[in-house]
Amino acid sequence: MFFQSNIKFLRQRRKVTQDVMAQALNMKRSTLSGYENEVAQPNLEALAAFSGYFHISIDTLIKIDLTKLPESQLGELERGNDIYVRGTNLRILATSVDARNNENIELVPEKAKAGYATGYADPDYIRELPAFSLPFLSKNKKYRTFQLKGDSMLPIPDGSWVTGEYIQDWKTVITGHGYIIFTLDDGIVFKIAENKIEEEGKLILYSLNPLYDPYEVMVSEIKEIWKFVNYISAEIPDPMIPNENLLKTVAGLKRDLNWMKRKIK
Repeated sequence: MFFQSNIKFLRQRRKVTQDVMAQALNMKRSTLSGYENEVAQPNLEALAAFSGYFHISIDTLIKIDLTKLPESQLGELERGNDIYVRGTNLRILATSVDARNNENIELVPEKAKAGYATGYADPDYIRELPAFSLPFLSKNKKYRTFQLKGDSMLPIPDGSWVTGEYIQDWKTVITGHGYIIFTLDDGIVFKIAENKIEEEGKLILYSLNPLYDPYEVMVSEIKEIWKFVNYISAEIPDPMIPNENLLKTVAGLKRDLNWMKRKIK
């Protein structure tokens, strides 16, 4: 149980004293100190009071070691986006940070995708992935970059590096937007999503390439969802060069137009 360490950690993040917090909770400072120092156990009424004060569910305060969460997930909790409150499990993402405790953007190359299927929840595996940062992305959100393979998302070229923002609440998936979806059966795929979670508990995934048919994936099969942010590619898209017949047609139209201008004059 992590209640005692969590309430002390959250209080210090808010930069409030025990006196101030105890007054807000309508309890004695000595009582609060006893909770934080693990010499007293809160009753249900006290647990509800702490939950209301921090806007974090009792389940999270008790079961999750908040000191181990990355800043992006702590920020979501402090903004009231506690997944326990919405009736599902809190998803803890394995992540890595740099020397300044800023979250890295881990790279998952094509050759590492097989290992990702077994190591995605292992902090040691995630720390071994190559990592970098992009200064124009928010420090309060979590990002990861995956290498795209195949032609299902053309015109995004094969081999591109696609960066996604971690999505905690899957109900916020926006129909028509691009997402990186990770399941154990299909691995890592990059698709356009249609959100059917509320009605049918699933997503329908579409490729940009019309040669590929859409397919369904049940929420129970999904492990991670990352919202498309950008992609990096060393390839220049093929230029739109008109064919020979089109060039002749355009040239003929220009000649006719010039002839008409001369006739009018």
